[in-house]
Amino acid sequence: MVIFSGGMAVSMEMQHTGDSGLAEVRAIIEHVLADRPGNWRVSTIGSQANDRWEMKIFGPKAFERSYTLEGAAGEHDPQRIATLVARMVPGRKP
Repeated sequence: MVIFSGGMAVSMEMQHTGDSGLAEVRAIIEHVLADRPGNWRVSTIGSQANDRWEMKIFGPKAFERSYTLEGAAGEHDPQRIATLVARMVPGRKP
């Protein structure tokens, strides 16, 4: 899924994460990245063996970050994901 907002694009990929809250997770990530310049790609892949999701964020100027979201720690919650993404990406435009 690719979301365009104000001249920039947010591309989302979510696999093996189940159905709970996926639309909200996508909307919240779009909101967090909406005022960041450039194109962003977020990939979230769940494990079939445990409750961990591997989230990777790619952005302009070779930006790349990854984080393991632990379901048992409540990190699959859309608001927690928003907080993590906001901390991981560079600051907003002035």
